[in-house]
Amino acid sequence: MVRGKLVFITGGVRSGKSSFAEKYLMNEQAKRNVYVASGVAVDVEMKKRIERHQQDRENYPVEWLTIEQPRHLEKILPHIQDGDGVLWDCVTTWLANELYEGDMELIEERLHDAIDHVVEKAKIMVIVSNEVLDEPLSNHEDVILYQKWIGQIHQWLVAKADYAFEMEYGLSHQWK
Repeated sequence: MVRGKLVFITGGVRSGKSSFAEKYLMNEQAKRNVYVASGVAVDVEMKKRIERHQQDRENYPVEWLTIEQPRHLEKILPHIQDGDGVLWDCVTTWLANELYEGDMELIEERLHDAIDHVVEKAKIMVIVSNEVLDEPLSNHEDVILYQKWIGQIHQWLVAKADYAFEMEYGLSHQWK
């Protein structure tokens, strides 16, 4: 089977990343549209954001299979079928969920393997992430650790991606 396309989309909070990613994926006309959600409704604001994303998908003329996977992305692999379109939203939330759960080198290795396996099977994988490195570096140890890992992951994703976009004000800029 031919390797699927990998698309990386980043941008600031509420920049239009998810909507752009959903439309991009739907235009690919994959066998199924699979939405991998990393968010966990830990507070009222996050609950509302999750509900808004769910309602947005309900308004599209295609059906979505949603997989709630806040950690261990590799657990989605049995659910991915040949020719699927997979949208993972989002890396920054996933990393926040994973960061204190163990050996980050091992977690990152499992992430790489999972993405490679999805791209081998799916027609396309679109990955959304927040751009958090435009801000000045923090003095807080936990934030510095988070910035280190998200920077490494973003660089790896862009290197692997066929296309990389940055969203700003609802507009996309294609970097790759």
